[in-house]
Amino acid sequence: MIKHIKPALLLLLFFTLLTGIVYPLAVTVSAQLIFPSQANGSLLGTKGQPLGSELIGQAFSSPKYFWGRPSSTSPMAYNGGASSGSNQGPTNPALIEAVKARIKALREADASHLEAIPVDLVTASASGLDPHISLAAAIYQITRVSKARHLSPDSVTDLVDRYTEGRHWGVLGESRVNVLKLNLALDISTLNNDSQ
Repeated sequence: MIKHIKPALLLLLFFTLLTGIVYPLAVTVSAQLIFPSQANGSLLGTKGQPLGSELIGQAFSSPKYFWGRPSSTSPMAYNGGASSGSNQGPTNPALIEAVKARIKALREADASHLEAIPVDLVTASASGLDPHISLAAAIYQITRVSKARHLSPDSVTDLVDRYTEGRHWGVLGESRVNVLKLNLALDISTLNNDSQ
């Protein structure tokens, strides 16, 4: 029996070291060397201060910022540790009320804007963490943001154009805008205008 236990224990020790220490260490070191930004969470910020990840949406409610897609994660919105949708169907009264409240908030933020609201501004994504909005959703918000920041609509449109990402590999999905990147660029643009 000892003849069978000794090789089993040696294999257990070998594979514990290999899969528990050597492999994770090799993956961590290679990720830090080859993809340091991604390995550290794809963080964005200013002056060395991280303000968020370009991969996870954030709550923006001030009129001077572009608003992202709503989040249904719990216990708080955009909770990266609890990625999920609401799982409410289109006839669910709770979803209908939530969409009506979001439409009302958008209308109150810019009462002069009477165009149809893009659906991604009033419905949450399946993950609840979507960092992007459609190009239509960004264009819809240009008037409100330019008024709140005292910028010309053309300058805000130029920023939206600059931060619009095309389809993946040129064929998958639609054009989209990363809300955090755009809002950081807006802050920088406003600072530059204020200093002139």
